Amino acid sequence: MVIGCPGAGKSSFARRLREITGLPLHYLDMIWHRPDRTTISREEFDRRLEQILQTDRWIIDGNYQRTMARRLEECDTVFLLDIPVEICLEGAKERIGRQREDLPWVENELDEEFRQWIEEFPARDLPQIRSLLEQYAGRRRIVVFRSRQEMEQYLGRLAREQKK
Repeated sequence: MVIGCPGAGKSSFARRLREITGLPLHYLDMIWHRPDRTTISREEFDRRLEQILQTDRWIIDGNYQRTMARRLEECDTVFLLDIPVEICLEGAKERIGRQREDLPWVENELDEEFRQWIEEFPARDLPQIRSLLEQYAGRRRIVVFRSRQEMEQYLGRLAREQKK
């Protein structure tokens, strides 16, 4: 599982992880959202997520806290990108106007609601995520990154290990 604040680099990290490991990558945003910016039903989302969870190997990118505990039951490793808000805001701005494989439309602006979600993430969402992860400490490998440099170093080590 790859989780963290929007703009932290979850999707970029997940793509690199896929390249190194060969694991199938699933973006929760691509499951939940349609290209016309509507969403599927919760039941359909849960059904599709369950299909992924029943396979042996996967990377899942996205928070979707409602389903986080279920995903924690099935994963072996969690990557929490605990990146400073300023970096997350920069990351969100950098992807404006770019076609991405993790979202079914191109973002044209950093709207105020999304900006606010990023700014409030550390106080609103992160404590709940940390509390949930504490319940799985010792049962799951939990890797926390506090900078993009730490993410790069980890991926570099992993790539070197895979080549051996």
